[in-house]
Amino acid sequence: MKTYNSISIVIPVLNEEETIVQNIEKIRSFLDSTFKDIRVTLIIADNGSTDNTEVLAKQLIEKYSNRVKYEKVPKRGVGLALKYVWPMLEDDIIGYMDLDIATDLKHLLEVMDLFQNNDADIVYGTRLNKRSEVIGRTIKREITSRAFNFILKSYLGVKISDGMCGFKFLKKNILDDIMKHGAKNDGWFFCTELLVIGEWRHYKLCELPVKWTDDPNSKANIQKLTIEYLKGMYRLKNTRIHSVD
Repeated sequence: MKTYNSISIVIPVLNEEETIVQNIEKIRSFLDSTFKDIRVTLIIADNGSTDNTEVLAKQLIEKYSNRVKYEKVPKRGVGLALKYVWPMLEDDIIGYMDLDIATDLKHLLEVMDLFQNNDADIVYGTRLNKRSEVIGRTIKREITSRAFNFILKSYLGVKISDGMCGFKFLKKNILDDIMKHGAKNDGWFFCTELLVIGEWRHYKLCELPVKWTDDPNSKANIQKLTIEYLKGMYRLKNTRIHSVD
């Protein structure tokens, strides 16, 4: 059985000068105190910031040396940021999480255990499992999330429960295959494409119920995201026959 000794976690950011230092330091502190035999590298993927995010990120690099890195992505887009950064990483396990730490950091231990035990090729957090704990979420966001995931499962014929949760990890050696077979979106929907195509390609997906604390200052535009996701689902549906066995 393969042993995994390192993991890279990408954190996409866009104009996060108010929280980047505090939250990266919180994440880094948790990692340093928890993972003794596993090297965890954080990569700040700055996709279009126009404030002081870059300056502050580079100060963090000086403080944490090679444990925190910074990559300037050519333009905006979470999917674009991941497609830009992930291929250049050398660790066997790669993933991403949100800067707001909505997902409890303790779940990173479970992620590594699942890979070490060979239980998964892809691990994704879910807020919709009966064992998940969701704090501070508005009714509007809850209804939108459940409606989207219902449509996703029905329309694309998949079993994943939560395609939108910002907490996903995968084995690096399957990334090329998933991208080749349709994971192309430059926005948030790329993170859902990973799961859909991963299931279609018969990789082992593991659903991880998480403790999730909703960010009241979230910048997500629900209407815009809804349109993006529906377009993304339509494209996947129409390209599956050509790209996925």
